Amino acid sequence: MRILVLGGTSFVGRFIVAEALHQGHDLTLFHRGRTGTDLFPEAERLRGDRDAADLTALKEGSWDAVVDVSAFVPRHVRQAAEILAERVGRYLFISTNAVYAPGAGPGADESAPLKDPEWHTEVIDEDTYGPLKVACENEVTSRYGDRATIVRPGVLIGPHDTGDQFTYWVRRAAQGGKVVLPGDPGQPVQVLDARDLARLVVRLLEEGHEGVFNAMGPPQPLTLAELIHTCAEAAESHIELVLVPPETVMAKFPLVRADRTWEQSFQRDFARAREVGLPSTPLLTTAADVLAWDRKRGEPPLKQAPHPEVERNLLAYVQGR
Repeated sequence: MRILVLGGTSFVGRFIVAEALHQGHDLTLFHRGRTGTDLFPEAERLRGDRDAADLTALKEGSWDAVVDVSAFVPRHVRQAAEILAERVGRYLFISTNAVYAPGAGPGADESAPLKDPEWHTEVIDEDTYGPLKVACENEVTSRYGDRATIVRPGVLIGPHDTGDQFTYWVRRAAQGGKVVLPGDPGQPVQVLDARDLARLVVRLLEEGHEGVFNAMGPPQPLTLAELIHTCAEAAESHIELVLVPPETVMAKFPLVRADRTWEQSFQRDFARAREVGLPSTPLLTTAADVLAWDRKRGEPPLKQAPHPEVERNLLAYVQGR
């Protein structure tokens, strides 16, 4: 297949490109050229900037499928669809679990209610991210119909992760000792190795699947405490979880959902994706790979991580009670 990837050099996109190349497909990457310029020399490169509406490089060429990993506002999808017109076959859009309205309950599948689409802003924050992605989905489905495929991942993990949520726990568990957990150790968690997402995406394209697919993992229920202990196992370290009442903590800890309503975002049904071939890399393997990658890059500061002083103060608080 000839596949055009809008993005493809950061985290999710780079694994999709790598998997598609591994399966023998011809790849064209459209991106700004700011990251991953040394990756995938066998792929054709087109330069442009969707934020600046610079899609001139897409005026020529045709592809069997498009994978869109870089659209965050509906204008991005609209402009891509208009310039590509009928020169593409299937349009696969990487959306997000954040499109779902709260309150659907555990086990909700792809038919669960969505948030209202956001059409009037391009400011992306915690409140607008999901609604903007809903609007993006609407653009894709209205323009491509049965040639549209929507993938809604939850929290994605793995090497090269730009979100840091899982990386924080891998790094912290590797340090060993007492580890603060300001939440319920039995809280459900859903995480998916981005390499598994990539395999799903390529499978969906190869087999021509249409519709919407939740992309989560692992296949068996996972708790937050189990996730942290698995990270420690990968590092061969010893930890002791110290439980702290979440109401006493102002800082955000990755993957902790103190609000039971939002905890439901970690209890989605993803049977449809499993039925068409979504694999599941063992969490222990992913944790070991993330640990090795993080150490190789020198363990830089994490964007989503409480300051070490916060954890020390919380430990002192618990021990002083």
